[in-house]
Amino acid sequence: MTHSLRTVFVALLASLFTSVALAQVAPPTIAARSWLLLDVTTGRTLASSEPDTKVEPASLTKLMTAYLAFTAIKEKRLRLDQRPAVSKVAWKAIGSRMFVDPASPATVDELLHGMIIQSGNDASIILAEALAGTEQAFAEQMNREARRMGLKNTQFRNSTGLPDPEHYTTARDLAVLTTRLITDFPQMYGLYSQREYTYNKIRQANRNRLLAIDPSVDGVKTGHTEAAGYCLIASAKRNQPGASFQRRLLSVVVGTASSSARAMESQKLLNWGFQNFDAIRVFGKDQSVTTMEVWKAAAPDVQAVVAQDLFINVPQGQAGAVKAEIDRVKPLIAPIRVGQRIGTLRIKLADSVLVEQPLIAKSSVDQAGFFVRARDTIRLWFEK
Repeated sequence: MTHSLRTVFVALLASLFTSVALAQVAPPTIAARSWLLLDVTTGRTLASSEPDTKVEPASLTKLMTAYLAFTAIKEKRLRLDQRPAVSKVAWKAIGSRMFVDPASPATVDELLHGMIIQSGNDASIILAEALAGTEQAFAEQMNREARRMGLKNTQFRNSTGLPDPEHYTTARDLAVLTTRLITDFPQMYGLYSQREYTYNKIRQANRNRLLAIDPSVDGVKTGHTEAAGYCLIASAKRNQPGASFQRRLLSVVVGTASSSARAMESQKLLNWGFQNFDAIRVFGKDQSVTTMEVWKAAAPDVQAVVAQDLFINVPQGQAGAVKAEIDRVKPLIAPIRVGQRIGTLRIKLADSVLVEQPLIAKSSVDQAGFFVRARDTIRLWFEK
């Protein structure tokens, strides 16, 4: 896992500090059973309601099916030009389909288009059987991957999202999964922005209405069953005035009353997040935060840095009120290893802690000779 991805993942699972500080900006009223808005750039949850309530994911399940297929392609266990066999189970799949003909199997590339754009259940099952032999065995792979990602409240029973009482997830887990998919497979993620796909002379439109409404939206997936209601995970990337980077927000909306409602509520969340919050890069990876004195050392000090780019969210217009607070390890005694934790950095807005990160040594510092060590031992007696 890369440093940037680890930042997103860890911050998403432990965003308590940020949520306290950002709570002063009231979120909009969202007509959904469960929802969450994540700033993918910073890894911070901007707002949520019932994010850990177990819900039926419906076709949002196919995000994990796609993730495992993308992984298999990357690892060369699956080829885009490969034509997996079409089983009777896949051919007779109920619900949305891409209409694969068993006599003329589709390529993996076509199946991915059919699963992602058309939400084809037949495509999902064909890919699952190609990777694991049976859909049941594939569901076990899905669950292993879910545990590896840290999805604590997710369990899969199939590759499609068709109803099953033991098939469930949460808005928070879906945000983690989708973030991983976007970050781990940026080139494959482009499939989620395509507005239509034609296979077997049958044209089907992407059910994500926001792709046609908001040019900043580039994915990701809809879902619907009678029990789940209408669901949508949407992601948008927009420029932020004065920033050298684009921000990506991700909304997870589960259990709305209609397909138009899921689009409207998702758009409302995304607009609210972009309009009410700024993202700030506080420190870059390996950028010196401060210099710390080292005792009994061959060098007098060491630079303290953060392990990865550090982004935060603040309510719009409050960037100037952000302050840094540093706790140092005292006394800091050589030898020091590169990457060793030597302090703690807290970024605060007023009295609220937005984020807390370890400070690490940018370089190693060797132990000094006998006389310097003896001198510093005496000096430390007077420091106490």
